[in-house]
Amino acid sequence: MFSTIVQKWRFLLIRRIRDYFTWQLFKHFIGIIIGSSVVSVSINTLIIPNEIADGGVTGIAILLHYLFNWPVSWAVLFLNLPLFFLGLRMVGRDFLVFSIVGVAVLSATLSLTAHLPALTHDTLLASISGGVLTGIGMGLIFRSRGSLGGTDILAVLLARTTSFSVGQILLGIDAIIFLCAALLFGPEVAMYAMIYMFIATRVVDLVQEGLSVSKSVLVVTSQPQRIAEEIIEKLERGVTLFQATGAFSGEAKQVVYCVINRSELSQIKEIVRNYDPQAFVAISEVPEVVGEGFSSWKGH
Repeated sequence: MFSTIVQKWRFLLIRRIRDYFTWQLFKHFIGIIIGSSVVSVSINTLIIPNEIADGGVTGIAILLHYLFNWPVSWAVLFLNLPLFFLGLRMVGRDFLVFSIVGVAVLSATLSLTAHLPALTHDTLLASISGGVLTGIGMGLIFRSRGSLGGTDILAVLLARTTSFSVGQILLGIDAIIFLCAALLFGPEVAMYAMIYMFIATRVVDLVQEGLSVSKSVLVVTSQPQRIAEEIIEKLERGVTLFQATGAFSGEAKQVVYCVINRSELSQIKEIVRNYDPQAFVAISEVPEVVGEGFSSWKGH
C-alpha cells in the first residue's frame, strides 16, 4: 500500500517537472544565457575599459566600479536584491522569476569575462560597437521573456504610485545616472553614454522585431472583389474585405486589407491602379508579422 502511494506521488512529481521544464522554457533560458554573455562581453571589453557610462542598475554598478573599483558583477547582484524584495508581491511572478534568472546569469558572465582584454581604446568606436553588442544581447534576453530587473522593477512600482508612466520613470532614472557621470567624470562621459544607449536601444528593437519589415495595405475602392481576386491570384496573399462608411458622404465603402513583403509593393499598386484609379490607398510599415506566408510562431 505504502509503495503504491510512493509510486503514485513519484509519477505525479515527475510529470509536473516534465510539464514545467518544457523545450520552450529551455529555449528561453538558453536565450537569456547567450544574451547575458553578449552584454557582459560588451561591458568588459568596450564600456569599462573606455570609461563609458551606462543606464539602469548596470550603469550604477559601473559608476561604483569607477569610483571605488568594486567588481561590477557583485554590484549588479547586490543592487538588484532589494528591488527583487520590493517587487515580490507587486509584479508578475513570471516577470520576477525571469528577472532573477537574468540578473544571476548576467552577474556570473560579468565575473567570467572580467579579465578579457579591451577590444579598442577609441571611445567613440567603443560607444558604437558596445551599443550594437549590448543591443543584440538585450534583444535576445527580451525575446526570451527575460529581463535584467533593476530599474524595470523600480519603474513598475513607482508607476503604480505616481502619475508617471514606466517609460518616463526609466528615462528619468537614466537621466539622473548620466548627470552623475557628467558631474563626476566630465560631460564627455555622459555624451558617449548617450550615443551608446541610443544605438543599443535601436538594435534591441531590430532584434525583437526582425529586419524583414512588411507592409500593410488598406484600399478603399469601388472594385474590392476584383482587386482582392487579383492579389490572391498574382501575389498569393490572403486578403480581408470589410465594410466601411464615408464620414462626409455617408456612402457605403468597401475596404481591402492585406499584408505583403516590401518587394511586392509595386505589384499591388499596379493592381489597384488598373482596376480603380480613384481608389484611396494607405500603406504602412509592419515591424513583424506572424502567420501563413510570413514568420511562424516558433521562437515567439
